[in-house]
Amino acid sequence: MRPKFKYQVICRHREEYSVSVMCQLFGVSRSGYYDFVHRLNRPEKDAALAEMIAGQREHSFRTYGYRRMWLWLEKQGIHHNPKTVLRVMKKYGLLSEIRRVRKWAQLGQQVHKYENLLNRQFHADRPNSKWVTDISYIHTGQGVLYLSMIRDLYDNSIVAYKTATRQTVNLVLDTIRLAMRKEKVAAGRLQLHSDQGFQYTSKAYFNLAQAYGITPSMSRRGNCYDNAMAENFFSILKTECIYRHKPRSLDEARAMIDDYIHFYNCERIQTKTGVAPLSLRHSA
Repeated sequence: MRPKFKYQVICRHREEYSVSVMCQLFGVSRSGYYDFVHRLNRPEKDAALAEMIAGQREHSFRTYGYRRMWLWLEKQGIHHNPKTVLRVMKKYGLLSEIRRVRKWAQLGQQVHKYENLLNRQFHADRPNSKWVTDISYIHTGQGVLYLSMIRDLYDNSIVAYKTATRQTVNLVLDTIRLAMRKEKVAAGRLQLHSDQGFQYTSKAYFNLAQAYGITPSMSRRGNCYDNAMAENFFSILKTECIYRHKPRSLDEARAMIDDYIHFYNCERIQTKTGVAPLSLRHSA
């Protein structure tokens, strides 16, 4: 038993038995026990800092990592080492909810990297020849909803999309399976472009692409412009829908996404073509 737990037992029974006898029984020193009691009665030294961080975390839509949080604290005249800010954020569960660095070894999956075959050629001569895919997040009153989607560069339509409360490999795989069920795609004739997110470098993604005869393409590391057309759709969705009608629940966010993507595909006129995406697709 760890000393901390021994001290807790002694403290709990100090009115019934002698502290000296219990310390001797548990093999701990009296000085160690009284130091433990002193720490119990001392106010939590990180509580005030954690409260400030928690308030700013909500204000920043839970997007601030420890570096941005440290900079914000500096501007408030509150000076701490950045590592102290990180420790407190970890201790109280106040880390950013987005773009956390994931170590490949922790995922237990082989990493597959692909060439940037798309190379910012965001034009396709026929349907189902070039798709782009990505995941984004939607903040709601009940937490974060993740949206995975596939966009066809021929007409900019959303071929398939899925939502989930966790950002997993299966979210991406289910999106691809849905797209392949909906569309007639000849093996070896489809290029699917993504960023270097862990879902797209996983062995499961590699295996599914091989099974469907899909040729993966991947953005260069840290270069969001290589997947600009995927980012562009998320920007449109959030600007025209999510930010104007902030969803209070996960179900409300799902319904908003369903309604907007139907509107986007079937009714929203594109300035370059003069028609909605699916109108162009059906005329091909």
